[in-house]
Amino acid sequence: MRPAYRTAHFVLYVRNTDLPHARLGVVAAKRLAPRAVTRNTIKRVTRELFRQTALPSIDCIVRLSQPVNARKGPATSAGLKALLREELTRLFASQAVAGKAGAGR
Repeated sequence: MRPAYRTAHFVLYVRNTDLPHARLGVVAAKRLAPRAVTRNTIKRVTRELFRQTALPSIDCIVRLSQPVNARKGPATSAGLKALLREELTRLFASQAVAGKAGAGR
């Protein structure tokens, strides 16, 4: 699978499917987000934004590709959540737009 879109911290892999809905997989490695609280926050925010975005019939895998915070920093904060939401919104919006462009053909 080739990356469909990248942001500072995430890579989105996409594949078309015959299912009537989109599916999501989230990968948050322990070496990139050492605290479980941070990994769970990433997964929670990703699932929330995935449900709110109208996507075409695709399989999506969102992978954390860069460290999001250090061990000595706070596990989660409002700033971190805002950063995650912004990047993930851009990822999913890129696919929603691509799906609409493909539907018009």
